[in-house]
Amino acid sequence: MATVELTKENFDRTVSENPFVLIDFWAGWCRPCLQFAPVYEKAAEANPDLLFAKVDTEAQQELAAAFQITSIPTLMIVRDQVAVFAQPGALPEAALTDLIGQARALDMDEVRAKIAASRPQEGDGSAQTGEAGESSGAPEA
Repeated sequence: MATVELTKENFDRTVSENPFVLIDFWAGWCRPCLQFAPVYEKAAEANPDLLFAKVDTEAQQELAAAFQITSIPTLMIVRDQVAVFAQPGALPEAALTDLIGQARALDMDEVRAKIAASRPQEGDGSAQTGEAGESSGAPEA
């Protein structure tokens, strides 16, 4: 499956309808982004059961701001509407493959329990990926 272009209009629906989403925040002028693109596309081809998406930070500045993207490329992984990984920098193929394997292996019940334990006042689930992509459990990028 080809990568999907995310916009502020389709972001929430796309993330809520897909249990495992990888998101590449990028820009056309960014040399590391352009170097990472073929690695990302190859991973998409190798993992057809996962949704690979891209956010053009120039065209989607509001979405990039909502996720506090200050360095690109930034890769984010969202499982079951919870951001489980977010880190700037272009990854080599082997590192991306390893990261996908680690994200697949996560016990999401355990992840949600840790989120609930660290935020006892927000345990109602409303802090998942909500308006403009606010997400609970996202590591600081």
